[in-house]
Amino acid sequence: MVYITTYNSILGKLLLASKNNKLIGVWLENQKYYLGDLKNSKEDIKVKDNEEILVKTKNWLDRYFNKEKPDICELDILLSGSFFRKEVLKILCTIPYGSTMTYEEISKKVAKKLGKEKMSAQAVGGAVGHNPISIIIPCHRVVGKNGSLTGYAGGIDNKLKLLEHENIDISKFYIPK
Repeated sequence: MVYITTYNSILGKLLLASKNNKLIGVWLENQKYYLGDLKNSKEDIKVKDNEEILVKTKNWLDRYFNKEKPDICELDILLSGSFFRKEVLKILCTIPYGSTMTYEEISKKVAKKLGKEKMSAQAVGGAVGHNPISIIIPCHRVVGKNGSLTGYAGGIDNKLKLLEHENIDISKFYIPK
């Protein structure tokens, strides 16, 4: 059984999802890849606003949007996807508040973890774009090596809002045409 609830944020409505009392999804309404793997799942989905992990997640988001810096480790998260995608998501979890990391930097870290000489930054971009736990797993902190703000499934405007919310100097970035 998958339980869902909603959360109203500065970006709009978020859908939160859990399975076995672990967080499996946080999606912005109308984002690319909305519902992720749940879209094609045969799992029963039920609204349950008082599910423990969903209540904890709402509290975490309240604190985040109140300019606190809650730790990802406070939430029991169940990562989904391929081994590669999970490794990319784990690296995203290490990007500190107020910082950014490039797709290339992540590709080098993944390559090292997997014992490979190289890893495609585009493959990393695909994994980042499919992040099922927006905001909490901070894919909005990933930028192009030349300062381009690309690849946010929730939209570039929301990426900018989140970076500004975290007091990241966005003047060094640009939106590609």
